[in-house]
Amino acid sequence: MTVPAPRSDADRRRELGRMRLLATGLLALMTAIYVATRLAPGAWTWAGYVGAFAEAAMVGACADWFAVTALFRRPFGLPIPHTAIIPRNKTRIGEALGDFIAGEFLTPRVLDRKLKDLRPSARLADWLREAKNVDALAARLAGLLPDIIPSGDALRGLFGEIIRRAASAGPMAPSAARILSYLWNDPGAQRLLDRTIERAGAYLVGHGEVIEAGVAAVAWSWIPKWVDKLLAERLTRGLLGAVDDMRDPAHPWRLELAAWVEDFIVRLESDPQMEAQAQSWKDAAFADGALKDGLRNAWAELETRLTADRQGLVELVRPILARALAGLGAWLDEDAGARDRLDSWVRVAMRKSLPPRRREIGAFVAQVVAGWDAGEVVEKLELQVGRDLQFIRINGTLVGGLVGLVIHALSRLAA
Repeated sequence: MTVPAPRSDADRRRELGRMRLLATGLLALMTAIYVATRLAPGAWTWAGYVGAFAEAAMVGACADWFAVTALFRRPFGLPIPHTAIIPRNKTRIGEALGDFIAGEFLTPRVLDRKLKDLRPSARLADWLREAKNVDALAARLAGLLPDIIPSGDALRGLFGEIIRRAASAGPMAPSAARILSYLWNDPGAQRLLDRTIERAGAYLVGHGEVIEAGVAAVAWSWIPKWVDKLLAERLTRGLLGAVDDMRDPAHPWRLELAAWVEDFIVRLESDPQMEAQAQSWKDAAFADGALKDGLRNAWAELETRLTADRQGLVELVRPILARALAGLGAWLDEDAGARDRLDSWVRVAMRKSLPPRRREIGAFVAQVVAGWDAGEVVEKLELQVGRDLQFIRINGTLVGGLVGLVIHALSRLAA
């Protein structure tokens, strides 16, 4: 679904001007017709009907002009009661608008239904499918780096404090166990293991000479070279067979690895000795001045190298970011499960963050509107709805004329 580009204030202002001119021109036309019929000869019977239409149309046009104008300002600047309704009641309008947004838009049910319809992950995948979007976003992100990196001290201090507080907030081993359990049980872990086995097999196939050299290094010097080569080939075939067998998820070695990882996770969660050891490592890491100095010096060196050539940094990072963003788009496009998980996370995040604070959001909207200048409120609202309100003037002119014509016709029939 293509979202239309929002109209600018200049476009709205031009459209409002055209509609005002049309409504005012219609009033002027009715006035001219009315004057012309008053000057027409009495023998022109039809002129009375036309004049009645024009006269009533003038009344309707003037009445609706007054009604529309009174919403935004005082007609002719006169202090007429119940005019300039919007600027005099902007605080109340802001409160009503805030309550409406909080009560009708930020409820869990409405948010969840709207986010399901929006499918943000699918929209992101569609957007990242366009190369121009990927390039533009990568360029924008890369362009921020030269301005972010010079604030390295502040960023390092911020992230260091966040890490320190997070690490000190509770036992380390159970948290590490939960993270490891999540990673191990994710299907991506098995795909990574399969990929590792595949790469190991490819390495063995492409580096037979390394194995042969290793065999020759440990073999007796009096053994012929062709024997070394034969042994190396047999060793390589055996290793390749073992690697190929490990592609099977039910292979004993893989089952043994899975059992070891799961046992390690359980011990991380429940073994006091492992918790004490993890706590000891954590305390030692935070107390190690050499580690802090090393990280500080590494950051300073990285900052110096990266900021020495701002444009070079941007050109270096931009294609990397572009590939990463394109990969993200392709992953979301191909993996329906990933899209579902991302959409679910977005819905949960929105449900937990917006509805509990919807009253504060509504109050913020009311506060913003209350702080607007009265003239600013009038301009913003008039640009949004003023064009449509001009149709009230046009309809009032035409409907008023028809009512006047009917009344004139009935009065002539009754005479």
